[in-house]
Amino acid sequence: MPASSTPLNEALPLVLAGPMLRRVEAQRIVLWLATSQPVRARIELELGDGPALRLEPAPGSPACRVLTAGEHLHYVLLDLALDAALPAGRWIAYRLALAARDDASPRWLDAQTWAPDICYPGRESPGFVFAPQVAALLHGSCRKPQHDGGDGLARADALLAELVARNALDAEPARQTDDLPAWPSALVMSGDQIYADDVAGPMLRAIHSLIERLGLPSERLEGIDEAGVRDAEGLYRHADCYYRRDRLLPQHKRNYALIEVFFGGVEKPVFTSASAHNHLITLAEVLAMYLLVWSPAPWRGLALDAPPGLSEEDAALYADERRRVEAFVAELPAARRVLAHIPVAMIFDDHDVTDDWNLSREWEEIAYGHPFSRRIIGNALLAYAINQAWGNRPEVLDDERLDRLQRAFATPGDAPHEESIEQLLHFEGWHYTWPTTPPLVVIDSRTQRWRSEHAARRPSGLMDWESLTDLQHTLRDLPAVLLVSPAPIFGVKLIESIQRIFTWFGHPLLVDAENWMAHPGSAQAILNIFRHRKTPQHFVVLSGDVHYSFVYDVELRGRVRGPDIWQICSSGVRNEFPPRLLGVLDRLNRWLYSPRSPLNWFTRRRHMRITPRKYEGAARGRRLLNGAGIGLVELDAEGVPWRIRELLADGRTIAFEREEDAARWD
Repeated sequence: MPASSTPLNEALPLVLAGPMLRRVEAQRIVLWLATSQPVRARIELELGDGPALRLEPAPGSPACRVLTAGEHLHYVLLDLALDAALPAGRWIAYRLALAARDDASPRWLDAQTWAPDICYPGRESPGFVFAPQVAALLHGSCRKPQHDGGDGLARADALLAELVARNALDAEPARQTDDLPAWPSALVMSGDQIYADDVAGPMLRAIHSLIERLGLPSERLEGIDEAGVRDAEGLYRHADCYYRRDRLLPQHKRNYALIEVFFGGVEKPVFTSASAHNHLITLAEVLAMYLLVWSPAPWRGLALDAPPGLSEEDAALYADERRRVEAFVAELPAARRVLAHIPVAMIFDDHDVTDDWNLSREWEEIAYGHPFSRRIIGNALLAYAINQAWGNRPEVLDDERLDRLQRAFATPGDAPHEESIEQLLHFEGWHYTWPTTPPLVVIDSRTQRWRSEHAARRPSGLMDWESLTDLQHTLRDLPAVLLVSPAPIFGVKLIESIQRIFTWFGHPLLVDAENWMAHPGSAQAILNIFRHRKTPQHFVVLSGDVHYSFVYDVELRGRVRGPDIWQICSSGVRNEFPPRLLGVLDRLNRWLYSPRSPLNWFTRRRHMRITPRKYEGAARGRRLLNGAGIGLVELDAEGVPWRIRELLADGRTIAFEREEDAARWD
């Protein structure tokens, strides 16, 4: 049947994920969505008392980029340039209507048809508040679907629902007596939006069902020694497809198991997950997972019955994981709604690709030196480019890259696919800056590593000299900045010391030894940026990664007073640290690195005054807050945070309180 006569509401949901509001500037709006059929888009903006502004960009034009990944998977990025500036500090409703792309007489369907639950009560369409002066923002990282503890995005949605219900839709700084913040300027996702290396069995089952429904082409695979696994179809049929994928990985020629380097294996029992038995492999798997973690629509009609052939132990695990995944799916409408109402800034961390991604030079040499592991990394990075980076900075995917990606989608596993992976592995433009006040500066601490020239197993620096120099130029002469670093720049000293000890014994992978102080070159360079005479006077560092939350007030000490620095960590959105272990580490850290402890003089940050904040209701001096949720930071007109809170998924709101008497040397 010709596309022009195909109804838009049959079989599959028209919109699989989105619309997601990705970037808003004075004269620019960026929206991302994934559809099951080729569409054209029309958007109407209600800017005030006058008539609505209607835009209908042509598919394939710079304002409406389109990528087709399969028979029923099409990505659309609307990058809309406006003739006049958006009004700041007021609600702007947008009506997004879709129609069949090739229909000569289009039948437009608006969001109330294909996403009736995306609007807040009392609103007929989604909307946003253009807030270039950042008075409030939400931030978090680490969203693992099978975690049994609620979703921070659902809590963020509850906050926006309350703001809408109270008609508190301005973007002015709230009074310090107000409980509600101003409308957040952005939602900053500082890493691990998906867990490609830690996938529940029911999630993998849903991924495979969705791949079939969307008609994603089979990918040719290379480098697998297992007989019968030459393409994606062979992988999906294999007896080790569920819970035993680690058996399909090759061995290094020195009899050093690649699983230990690439997937973590049994080398990582303490601080990070060792669950790599369902690690995503094919491009189709990663693309499908993004849809399933961002939207309830693709879950409709998917069967989650256990696959045949599971052992009794795996079947029991599958049943438990199914319960947790179903709880995750129940909160997806809220997650989808919040993503449609706030500009979302994203950056990768390790689990978006794989655990220990680029941790050391040895890891890179082994993982990139084998075609199978290189393909796995490349597929995850390619999916990141489409689902995350494209909206951060649309120019990341220029015409040449989009054309190459389109050819790769047509025949995954062939030359265009490999060429796209090769190009992305060497791409150096994942970092970006948004022109808010203060500016939002998002760094890439995963691909521009400072690799050790002396010992291949030593952890690489999180940024190399060139990228740190570029960062310093970006920050030059700014009065204040919001700096997004996936890993905390100022972390917990005890944990960093443990990582240093294991690194000294040659086992950095055992404890995720990746922190800013692990490499002397990058540690010294980032600290020098803070000391530079033309550095911003107010640094707000937003981080995640560690699966707990904390706040440090940091001051440089010396003859000339340095900038004020706030290290704010919110992690995870749907994850947490082992509670008992975190309690032990928190207590030991306070004992061993007390103000009078001589151990402080052996740290790289000994010339800094660091004040850890106690969180509201903390017992026995606790500083590390455990629990799934989303961070909320409120700033004054100069970019100074005056209130920092964690909105926990269980409904609690926890404030981090400054304690002058808790100041210490670190």
